[in-house]
Amino acid sequence: MNRTAKFAAAAMALAVAIFVVVATRSQDRESAAAPRPAVSSTPPQRVILPGRPGESARVSDSDKIKAPGVATFNSIDTAFTQMMIVHHGQAVTMAALAPGRAGDKQLAQLAARIGAAQTPEIAWMQGWLRDRRLPASDPSHNHATMPGMQSEADMATLATLEGTDFDRRFVAMMTSHHQGAIQMANDVLRGGTDLQLNEMAGEMAIEQGGEIARMADLNS
Repeated sequence: MNRTAKFAAAAMALAVAIFVVVATRSQDRESAAAPRPAVSSTPPQRVILPGRPGESARVSDSDKIKAPGVATFNSIDTAFTQMMIVHHGQAVTMAALAPGRAGDKQLAQLAARIGAAQTPEIAWMQGWLRDRRLPASDPSHNHATMPGMQSEADMATLATLEGTDFDRRFVAMMTSHHQGAIQMANDVLRGGTDLQLNEMAGEMAIEQGGEIARMADLNS
């Protein structure tokens, strides 16, 4: 092989070597720049979660708990809220009939308490739906069939009564109404998933159970 051929072969070998080095360094830079998956050095922690009203607390791993702000409601929560707004509305209407009609002063005071408690609950439930961009009502709901709902005829009759007659009719109607609300609250406690709504439903059931007992005492 003459000198020129040897020089060309050496140059070719050097070019290949340079290409290999450059390519290798380029790959190393790309590997270094690529984001690496974060590795947590902290193992999941055991966390105590409060139970729903009437239920015991439970223990879970911290990595299994949903982050705050994640939607946790379901269709049972939504239907309960939409219907309970109407249900509460009728109770507030009934309570507003008591002043000037109730013969028992204590019953009139209880009616005022019912109205004062359920009016802000209606506003809270309306806000719950609004915050989740849900409709305020569902046209498919037949409100007349909700547990404890009183007929329009019964409501009209109640508005014509006074004194003892009003008291007896009011207690019977409101007791039935409250019992229906408690039934609906228990339904959402069993099947709903929104913790705030479940807490409100539990408190509501307790409050209305106490009012049923109070009305029974007044009517005895």
